Amino acid sequence: MAYYITDSCISCGACESECPVDAISQGDSQFVIDEDACIDCGACANVCPVDACQPR
Repeated sequence: MAYYITDSCISCGACESECPVDAISQGDSQFVIDEDACIDCGACANVCPVDACQPR
């Protein structure tokens, strides 16, 4: 299952640089995860300061 970013995202960008498959990008109001590219590694969740990266 892919991860997704909740509305609690503060757009700090910590997750984007940790993603090994470049599945995270800046959206209109917060970062978003491309669920088709996500490999469910959890690297984003490990660095998110507000626990906005969650598994589906």
